[in-house]
Amino acid sequence: MARDTTDFSPIEGIDELVDYLSDGCKPQEKWRIGTEHEKFPFYVDGHAPVPYGGERGIRSLLEGMQEKLGWDPIVDAGRIIGLVEPTGQGAISLEPGGQFELSGAPVETIHQTCREGNAHLAQLREIAEPLGIRFLGLGGSPKWTLAETPVMPKSRYEIMTRYMPKVGSHGLDMMYRTCTIQVNLDFGSEADMRRKMHVSLKLQPLSTALFANSPFTDGRPNGLQSWRGEIWRDTDNERSGMPRFCFSPDFGFADYVEWALDVPMYFVIRDGQYHDMTHMTFRQFMNGAARNKLSDGLPTMGDWANHLSTLFPDVRLKRFLEMRGADGGPWRRICALPAFWVGLLYDEEALAATETLTSSWTYEEVVAMRDAVPAKGIATPFRNTTLREIGREVLALSRLGLKNRARLNRDGYDETSFLQTLDEVVGRGTTSAEEMLSAYHTRWGGSIEPVFLEYAY
Repeated sequence: MARDTTDFSPIEGIDELVDYLSDGCKPQEKWRIGTEHEKFPFYVDGHAPVPYGGERGIRSLLEGMQEKLGWDPIVDAGRIIGLVEPTGQGAISLEPGGQFELSGAPVETIHQTCREGNAHLAQLREIAEPLGIRFLGLGGSPKWTLAETPVMPKSRYEIMTRYMPKVGSHGLDMMYRTCTIQVNLDFGSEADMRRKMHVSLKLQPLSTALFANSPFTDGRPNGLQSWRGEIWRDTDNERSGMPRFCFSPDFGFADYVEWALDVPMYFVIRDGQYHDMTHMTFRQFMNGAARNKLSDGLPTMGDWANHLSTLFPDVRLKRFLEMRGADGGPWRRICALPAFWVGLLYDEEALAATETLTSSWTYEEVVAMRDAVPAKGIATPFRNTTLREIGREVLALSRLGLKNRARLNRDGYDETSFLQTLDEVVGRGTTSAEEMLSAYHTRWGGSIEPVFLEYAY
């Protein structure tokens, strides 16, 4: 989320919070695809992380991108921390450790997603190369310790940094040392949202396995294929993971609201200042718990929107659904992730078939699969098969959905080609993480440094 919301409309009751989510319902012709991708900046000379300040820092990158694009700056306490396209069609933001993120515009096809990603990376290289900076497409920081990782000057991150060690063992690693690719997708109704939530939650472990791309930590193998996936197993379990209630056959907007109300808050913004609210839930806030802390003490719709952005389930519900299970990766993965989910969720035939495939999967089975994937990847067992074989079936359904969509580029090709990198994973039976580990133990000679050449933008 590039810019925190400042909507000061008062909240009259819980029904308004439910309505806020249901207002996201759109007719199918208005469904769009919003892709977000993060990458680690590093200096070509020495492979060190890039700090915020200085002539060759993150601030200079943002200022250069602002001059090139003409986008509006996002400022926090007088410091530029991001950019936003003036009409809301895309944004650039910073994650806590300097991870550079593009939040793409809502587009109609994966072809447009890829063109957008290409343009962004080309523009970024034009600004970054004179500064001696490149970008690493991995799911986890492979070399720098937490102490060596820069800290970005964003007020919300100061609050989160203080809070995270109180609620989990990996919260700071999540903030400062992970990157993701995610896609944001629309729904047509509460029933449609429910179907998509059920299917995408059950398949999120498969997404983590297919995109597993974080096998190194602190300069050496960490024993995992998706360190990022393991980090999310103990970050802040009150607000992350796979909430059981989302698997209910009657799950709806009101259920998500009731859950969100009882999750501790992070902050509210008043007069441009961030106030630490980690000591209360949103429900307590609505019941007057902040009267002695804030001048008005009353929650606003902006507070609610910001609170929803600080919940981290594997599939996050806002006015759209966010697929959050994948590691960051190289350019081809930026296109593959939205293609995978659009094929499954935006075509009725593919969605119905995927529902049938996963209908008997229990909550306990899916959580067990999620717990095993960080170490085992696509070799993770499930019933009498593995995620590799399930991946073959699911990719076939995604391809069916993309074919049915029949969104062609100027050369007459549909969107199915964007699944090729995932076909290769199930075809060869090894993840990107396993390929990196093999290189580390052979041609890389036990050194982490070649990753900065082979996986750089």
